[in-house]
Amino acid sequence: MANLDRYLYPQMSAQRIIPMILWPISLLMVVHRSVFLGVNGDRTDDFKPVYAAAYNFLNNLPVYGENYATVDPHYLYPPSGTLLMTPVAVIDYERARWAFIAVSVVALLICAYLLTRMFGHALDSWVMPTVLFVFFFTETVSHTLIFTNFNSFVLLGMIAFLMLMRSRHDWWAGIPMGLTLAVKPVLAPLLLLPLLNRQWRVFAFAIAVPLVLTVIAWPLSVDADAFISRTVPYLGEARDYYNSSIAGNGAYFGVAPWLVLLLRVAFVLMAAFSLWFLYRYYRKTNELLWLATSSGVLLGTTFLVGSLGQGYYSMLLFPLLMTVLLPGSAMRNWPAWLGVYGCMTFDSFYSQRWTAFGWMVEYNKVTWGWSLLMIAVFCSLLFRYLDMRSDGVAGEDAVMRSESGTPPAPATTSDDELSSSKSV
Repeated sequence: MANLDRYLYPQMSAQRIIPMILWPISLLMVVHRSVFLGVNGDRTDDFKPVYAAAYNFLNNLPVYGENYATVDPHYLYPPSGTLLMTPVAVIDYERARWAFIAVSVVALLICAYLLTRMFGHALDSWVMPTVLFVFFFTETVSHTLIFTNFNSFVLLGMIAFLMLMRSRHDWWAGIPMGLTLAVKPVLAPLLLLPLLNRQWRVFAFAIAVPLVLTVIAWPLSVDADAFISRTVPYLGEARDYYNSSIAGNGAYFGVAPWLVLLLRVAFVLMAAFSLWFLYRYYRKTNELLWLATSSGVLLGTTFLVGSLGQGYYSMLLFPLLMTVLLPGSAMRNWPAWLGVYGCMTFDSFYSQRWTAFGWMVEYNKVTWGWSLLMIAVFCSLLFRYLDMRSDGVAGEDAVMRSESGTPPAPATTSDDELSSSKSV
């Protein structure tokens, strides 16, 4: 009977089972989100104003003449971004949109691969199909393809920036960051990271790229001045529609201005502590954990306290989510993942039975999700600091660790057991 077991009960490890399940599901999700949902589109079409602006730019027509009083998607890119977007208007609108969706999918696949590699895993590991599944399961990726916007390329630029910065290719690291800034400045807070890490060339090149593109694009645009006089003031306003920032949410629900200000200040203070703690204890000992977590704190806080925070920006938090694979991650707690569900879920909470309650949850889920995620990261780091202070070790230097979190020197059995019992 024992001889039959090898045939009746063949052994298979979880590392083989997970890819076997997730690869076919993930690839079919890619097809569904792009070929079906993406091509179908939605009433919100972010690509239409981009195409119109690129067409006008190529034909020497005004670009920044929109009526910002409407709730339709507006064209908000600077002249440097318009210059980079001009190739989309070479062909007709429908084919241009389909091509943009296809290239966006390729960019997302590259992002999934680069994230997997950045955290030390191979293409044939269980991590790659898991990352791909999480990507296309979320609202942020799905709506990026359905609305057909630029965010997949922003994510690609962000991951390339972090990887090149970490590998000390400083000049190269500034290029992807600079290209994203030339189109939309959502990644601008991340420029704090090379400054803190004394990588001045990264910062310099990230600023130089959009400046050069602006110098080229400005004389080619017939109404570049209108971007300064009309678009920039609009970008500084907290609009009360399609805006999940604290200010936008407060404007929509009529929250008192003093409470909006108090909440924004509170999240800035929480982010300041989180960034200080990460810089103090992780920058030199686990740079990957420092970069990925700090980037998530910077961007998540910016989404909340800035004038505009849209739900599909959440894809820029993927590196923060990936830190759950690393020892010491602030993502190893359930409230953080409840926040992730809030800001990334594709679920709808509209209810025919409980109309007001469902509407309230639907319009607040992204704001609550970002808030809970930032609070969970802050509390995780704060509790560590308080424990360190109570034990009198807060002033000590942390031990250098490898990417996998293993100390360079072999530990004794008792040390291993102690480390396991205290791991977060």
